[in-house]
Amino acid sequence: MDRRLFLGAAGGAAAAIAPLATPALAQTQSPEIRWRMPSSFPRNLDVLFGSCERLSQRVAQLTDGRFRITPFPAGEIMPALQVLDAVQQGSIECGHTPALFYFGKEPALAFFTCVPFGLNARQMTAWLRYGGGMELAQEMFRPFNARFMPFGDTGTQMGGWFRREVRTVDDLKGLKFRIAGLAGSLFERMGAVPTQIAPGDIYPALERGVIDAAEFIGPYDDEKLGLNRIARFYYAPGFWEPCSRGGFIVNLQEWEKLPANYKAALEVACAEVDVDQVSKWDAWNPPALRRLIAGGAQLRVWPREIMQAAWREANAMYDDIGSRNPNFKKVWDSYRPWRGEQFQWFRVAENSYENFAFAMAATNN
Repeated sequence: MDRRLFLGAAGGAAAAIAPLATPALAQTQSPEIRWRMPSSFPRNLDVLFGSCERLSQRVAQLTDGRFRITPFPAGEIMPALQVLDAVQQGSIECGHTPALFYFGKEPALAFFTCVPFGLNARQMTAWLRYGGGMELAQEMFRPFNARFMPFGDTGTQMGGWFRREVRTVDDLKGLKFRIAGLAGSLFERMGAVPTQIAPGDIYPALERGVIDAAEFIGPYDDEKLGLNRIARFYYAPGFWEPCSRGGFIVNLQEWEKLPANYKAALEVACAEVDVDQVSKWDAWNPPALRRLIAGGAQLRVWPREIMQAAWREANAMYDDIGSRNPNFKKVWDSYRPWRGEQFQWFRVAENSYENFAFAMAATNN
């Protein structure tokens, strides 16, 4: 056979085969995937819901548009407090919701958002990444057929809006207070009547007198909800939320279907939100607080008597729940010594600096 004819025929065969093989390979490596992500928060809360939009954009960018996640605000495709249920059942692929909203299903889940007198945002990140927190989170979410990823933080929150001043522990007795998770159990131990209300329903409940007080996040978001128009006493700090870590949760079967590069894209996008979200609140809360005070809000600091009583009750509550719930005890046994170490360290450097510098700056000296 003529050698040139043979090579020409071989080259033609290869050319004919290539168009068939290349698209098949590309489809195997980069499938098109579409997910829905309902949030527990309404669209007008642009930091919280905006983080869902940011994640959606970043995942699309990192996967050349082949993995797309569509976010939905609370109530659009499901109620705000049922996101975990839908992820567990597989009716949606993923969702944005704080773990503490599901405290009633499993008390240990609260640790992965916040607990009263717990870790601040930096300390929480350290526990999750280097203290065994993430491993415990996956263990606690597994019975709900879900995988957990940290998804932003508020920093230390405010203590809420009250129609009347709270000066003593007795003033808490019978107080109808919108508050979520373990914090509700804490205030119940101190005589209040806690209720968990979805963020979008807080304003009408406070307006109609269904509740006497409500806590949410901080000045920027509280102003958006208009809580200052109904209750004028604004308390600090939210000692039950020294941080508040958001949660991106994924159905386990859907997670396992993802190619490795898509899993990595999700992890990168969540990590970016983790940094960006608290930075936004640090930037936007100060001017929002000035506006609220200029509009008539009365800023108050919790009386020491109440905070001391709350500290005692919180630690007694953890021991009580742990004695009945092995999962809670397991996480508390990891969290508590980590908190002790972090508190000691932060007193040495962070707290000693802040006590001096913040006070000096306040005097303009």
